[in-house]
Amino acid sequence: MAYFQEEFAAAAISSDYETERGKPMPSKNHAIIQGNLHFNLRKKYEGKYSFLPEIKLNLPIKDRVPDLAIYPPMDYVRGADEIRMKQPPLGVIEILSPQQNVTELMQKRGEYFLAGVKSHWIVVPDLDTIYVFYSPDDYDVYFKKDVVHDKALGIEIALADIFK
Repeated sequence: MAYFQEEFAAAAISSDYETERGKPMPSKNHAIIQGNLHFNLRKKYEGKYSFLPEIKLNLPIKDRVPDLAIYPPMDYVRGADEIRMKQPPLGVIEILSPQQNVTELMQKRGEYFLAGVKSHWIVVPDLDTIYVFYSPDDYDVYFKKDVVHDKALGIEIALADIFK
């Protein structure tokens, strides 16, 4: 009995990752989708945008760490680093983790738009679906065989390249 109590207590404690980023630990499928998004977006839009994975954003309400933040082109500059990005990104991409609920991502949506983000993607792996928000109430939905068209940023990507 004591063993199960210890396991339950350990599961209830957030990991350092979760505490630092304010979101659940990602899973294998989450990591695959994040990698596919980053690779394909960078391959197609390098020079137009920089795609920063897991970067901390200094937002007006609360610091957030999206799965990908989309910025104007940035160069690596030795000795000039930032731990928290003060400039809000043009767009953010959030991938729903197995231990996360959609309500949590919907709450972040308002915070992102308040900070000046132009588009917010919510990726739902188990449904092979992506929601692209342009404001808290204006969004498009894309399914597995679709091509995402982010009207605010002029980004297009086939969902077949993401969910594979």
